[in-house]
Amino acid sequence: MLENTVHLDALNDFDPAVRAEALQALIASGAEPEGRSDNVNMHVHTFFSYNAEGWSPSRVAWEAYRSGLFAVGIIDFDVLDGMEEFYQAGELLGLRTCVGVETRVFYAEYADKEIDSPGEPGVHYLDGIGFHTRFPAGSPQAETLATYRRQAQERNAALIARINPHLPDIALDYEVDVLPRSPGRCPTERHIIAAYVDAAAVRFQGDALITFWSDVLGVDHAASARLLIDRPALEEKVRAKLAKRGGVGYEQPTAQTFPPMDAFYAWVRSCDAIPMESWLDGTSEGESDSRSLLECSVAKGARALNIIPDRNWNIADPEARACKVAKLREIVTLADSMGLPINIGTEMNKQGQPLVDDLDGSVLREFAEIFRRGAMILTGHALCARFAGFSYAGDAAEAAYPQLAAKNAFFAAVGSLPPVDAALAARLRDAGPERALATIHDAVARGHWQ
Repeated sequence: MLENTVHLDALNDFDPAVRAEALQALIASGAEPEGRSDNVNMHVHTFFSYNAEGWSPSRVAWEAYRSGLFAVGIIDFDVLDGMEEFYQAGELLGLRTCVGVETRVFYAEYADKEIDSPGEPGVHYLDGIGFHTRFPAGSPQAETLATYRRQAQERNAALIARINPHLPDIALDYEVDVLPRSPGRCPTERHIIAAYVDAAAVRFQGDALITFWSDVLGVDHAASARLLIDRPALEEKVRAKLAKRGGVGYEQPTAQTFPPMDAFYAWVRSCDAIPMESWLDGTSEGESDSRSLLECSVAKGARALNIIPDRNWNIADPEARACKVAKLREIVTLADSMGLPINIGTEMNKQGQPLVDDLDGSVLREFAEIFRRGAMILTGHALCARFAGFSYAGDAAEAAYPQLAAKNAFFAAVGSLPPVDAALAARLRDAGPERALATIHDAVARGHWQ
């Protein structure tokens, strides 16, 4: 057991060779899933953007395997650094897998409306799902992804430059204090906040540290002391004070701060992946008319919808909870009627978020079938695209299945097949795209792999 704990820690090492060796050792230990579940988590951030537990793609895959999840997917901000590792880990463990990218865009049609970024009209969190190819350096796809990475780093550096003058005692050097916190050297705002909290703990101790945060955060001494024994709460408070609207480092975004929504969707399509709309909780002005939002986004190319269900029901206030559950029901019903696969997950980019939603729980069981079907469609796409060049949003699939219901049924059937293990993956690769697609069709007809 102690040896497995060592290997688990090694799964989060920044050296990919160490992670690969640790995963092989854990597999060799014979550890079995602790049970089987129909639950899914198709939106987990890894340490290539920010995972609150520091989990690598291999660690996410291992935890999903041990928990017996039906399917699992990773989505990182502005990078695909974990894609190959995650798919390989999925093959070794026999997991249904998918990989996506999240970013912020400017939604021109909603330029005067807040959508899902508080106080920032037109700014919208958006996703692409089902990436499967590493495009060569110099290609338009690779260059665009590099641009997203560079722009994110420029925004980070500018944020620190605005904060540092207000906190000279713990001023950060972006290159030294922040970049090394991400193995792909593409940190997020959460990395920056963690770096400031760590810098304060080095610069001040005891009562001096309590006083420092009391002054910075504008809270009394007792409240500051309580925050110092609750690191997640401290980081959220510091983030609000330093980086969010009204904070000393905040700068109101413009239409030029983030890429246009249309450009992001065009890049996702060029990667043979699926453009995916994102929905928060239905309470903002932009999300209040869910039909208009979805119809506009579909017209722009959205072919799936991302939801983080925990935000919509895990709420202490009964009135707020009832309101948001009703909003959740509205958007799920609408998206399903439009034939949009729904992608769900917990993100795990904040302390306290669970590994997976309980789809048999009192609220989510109402939507469980739709959520599982979404996971089947999207993992079915990933399998077909990886091995047969047959993408859910591609021209070949559109021609083969002109009726959306039939296309969804096919990809869901692929996603419901037993997971592809390493031996089957090698056989599909060796077969080539045309024969691999025929093999997939045969498996769907039988309901299992031959």
